[in-house]
Amino acid sequence: MNKRLFAIGDIHGCFDSLIELIENKIQLQENDKLILLGDYIDRGDKSKEVVDFIMELQKKGFDVVPLMGNHEAMLLDAYENEKNISLWIQNGGDKTLKSFEISSVKAIESKYIKFFKDLRFYYSFEDCLFVHAGFNDNVLNPFTDYYSLLWKCKESYKNPLLANKTIIHGHNPIRISKCEERVLSKFDVINIDTGCVYKDKEGFGRLTAYDCNAQRILFV
Repeated sequence: MNKRLFAIGDIHGCFDSLIELIENKIQLQENDKLILLGDYIDRGDKSKEVVDFIMELQKKGFDVVPLMGNHEAMLLDAYENEKNISLWIQNGGDKTLKSFEISSVKAIESKYIKFFKDLRFYYSFEDCLFVHAGFNDNVLNPFTDYYSLLWKCKESYKNPLLANKTIIHGHNPIRISKCEERVLSKFDVINIDTGCVYKDKEGFGRLTAYDCNAQRILFV
């Protein structure tokens, strides 16, 4: 039996939605594989709870592969060099500090910094490619341009290394209706960031998972 394979888009501290999606919609089992597409933190209220929950799933032996998002990268940049702090804060880092009940990024416990530093930039499994944002189509090896992996989305790719792959990404919030449309049309590139943290914007405010084997989305 093929193990079930899921990907979840940008969470941004929306812990309650994450629990609802994993426990009630996906009903995650230990022999499933779950890819998380980055941006666990910032903007929403419960960044720490989200990260704790992911770490707890890994500790319990679930097959969870968390990827790096641009928000985790911004946190690490701020941690390494204080000149980068304001950019992170402007992008919702203040909510993350509040969630961790600290006033400085330097006060984040080392176990969390290690978690962020260990995140992969992309993940390939069978005929699926998972990434936070997208790829640079104009370089020989699109897997080496880390900036594009975190920041640049495209709706189609021509690079031969990306051929015959379904690319599943987040980063750029879209309406749930557009996400469903791309899945039903069997596009090669599927964006599952449905703007969970933007609950006041019509058509957004959903946390979405893509069921890779059944080629359908689940959302809360």
